[in-house]
Amino acid sequence: MQFEVWAPQAGRVTLQCGGATYALERDPERAGWWTGEAEAEDGSRYGFALDGGPVLPDPRSRRQPDGPDGPSAVVDHARHIWRTDDWGGRPLPGAVLYELHVGTYTPEGTFDAAAERLEHLVELGVTHVELMPVCPFPGTHGWGYEGVSLWAVHEPYGGPEGLKRFVDRAHELGLGVVLDVVHNHLGPSGNYLPLFGPYFTDTHHTPWGVAVNLDAPGSDEVRDFLTGSALAWLRDYRIDGLRLDAVHALADTRACHFLEELSTAVDTLAADLARPLFLIAESDLNDPRLITPRAEGGLGLNAQWNDDFHHALHAALTGESQGYYADFGRAPLAAVAKTLTGGYFHDGTYSSFRGRRHGRPLDRARVAGHRLLGYTQTHDQVGNRAQGDRLSMLLADSPGLLACAATLTMTAPFTPMLFMGEEWAAGTPWQFFTDHTDPELAEAVRRGRRREFAAHGWAEEDVPDPQDPATRDRSCLDWSEPGREPHARVLAWYRTLTALRREQPDLTDPDLADTKVAFDEEARWLAFRRGDVRVAVNLGKEPAAIPLGTRPAQVLAAWEPVGPPDADGVLHVPGRSCVVLAQP
Repeated sequence: MQFEVWAPQAGRVTLQCGGATYALERDPERAGWWTGEAEAEDGSRYGFALDGGPVLPDPRSRRQPDGPDGPSAVVDHARHIWRTDDWGGRPLPGAVLYELHVGTYTPEGTFDAAAERLEHLVELGVTHVELMPVCPFPGTHGWGYEGVSLWAVHEPYGGPEGLKRFVDRAHELGLGVVLDVVHNHLGPSGNYLPLFGPYFTDTHHTPWGVAVNLDAPGSDEVRDFLTGSALAWLRDYRIDGLRLDAVHALADTRACHFLEELSTAVDTLAADLARPLFLIAESDLNDPRLITPRAEGGLGLNAQWNDDFHHALHAALTGESQGYYADFGRAPLAAVAKTLTGGYFHDGTYSSFRGRRHGRPLDRARVAGHRLLGYTQTHDQVGNRAQGDRLSMLLADSPGLLACAATLTMTAPFTPMLFMGEEWAAGTPWQFFTDHTDPELAEAVRRGRRREFAAHGWAEEDVPDPQDPATRDRSCLDWSEPGREPHARVLAWYRTLTALRREQPDLTDPDLADTKVAFDEEARWLAFRRGDVRVAVNLGKEPAAIPLGTRPAQVLAAWEPVGPPDADGVLHVPGRSCVVLAQP
């Protein structure tokens, strides 16, 4: 079979495969590329040596059976027999996403174990599973954001075949699959890319060090490397969409931004495959150009995470106002109202956390609501707390507030996303855990984590040790919880809300401008209208009288028993409760 590798600085490249050594030749038509033939088949181990150096894994390795530091293995994707050849895809508009970490969704921490729990998501009313990163990383357990080998699958999860079985099962159940990919940095351990070529540049710096090379010499090949990896997930594993991690850290000064190039390639592949594919960005920029079509001068991504909605809602529910919650905590219901109607809270306004103005306004006539993902919890917002405490732990004595959070998330004009376990108010934390095999790196991560939270007043012994296996074990979901109270009641409420989204077309209407909001900051209630649907939440402890108008209204769902508005059009909502109504 044909082997190839990009190594522009090398004077000699050899391939080691099956115990034999082969000298590769320069490709006369592609500068910096080396090619050659060798006897190999699915599973054959191989690697490349540069100028007589050690054998290194393939930068485009499809499999790392022994981890990032071991040899690569050939993967013949044609060998897999798909059970869902008729899968036509699931588009993003109208979707409900569910963020899932393979290593903690079940105690086993594998694709196969996770696949056995997918029927739970069908019953919940989810349409897409969003997998956190699955590229190889050192050790067995970790979040996945320090992965390497961007074309390969973490072996302890089940490797390439395990991921294909998971996707097959999801598609059998009608679930789309979204994969979180990290293009802005690679892990410090097991990362051999700099030995092969200029994959990184010190022209720009990111929180993780030197930047991925998107605009310096050699960047054409690096961009092709990243784009090729993205297309491989969509094509070879039949993934339906990608979540792009921290795109604000993709430093690119070229006239055609990498994200525009990537979105063009994905749209082309979607046309070739005749099924919808989409890209979702995580971005700290509040820049609507990310999700504006390329024909209108944007970068053409399909959607982005909306942290502003999360921050506003979190501040309203918990009263927290430290750090980046400061601006949202001053008048949290006003902040929620602004995000419900305008998408962003910071749309050119001053951000005290950043010490400058931030963002720009969305054009609600051009940007559909489904292009923003709304959520009350994510892996970041839970796991980056000192003890990984979920909203259900912060509001343990107030299941009604959890119901209010769910209601706002599921009925807002955004694409809703849930974080695994949220739907039953999981009592397990989700903490930061690692399994670094390098002792020095492990100790550096441990010290760094404790130092970070010591600055916020945490005692060292109260910050979980990321390297302790118990930290990961504590973070696994407890699947006995959904069958008992108070978890069962919360789960039933989420199922009610997802059913309402299916039944009420107004709840999936993409028109952001159609949302009308009223609120009382002091009384702590908020109500909004989307077409004929009215939503009211009372975050206060005391009952609230909420004026809805005198037109007849029908209660569609309520956390606590609620009658329709009285003769004066006033809806009486118990404390810490919520209600969804139809009012044509």
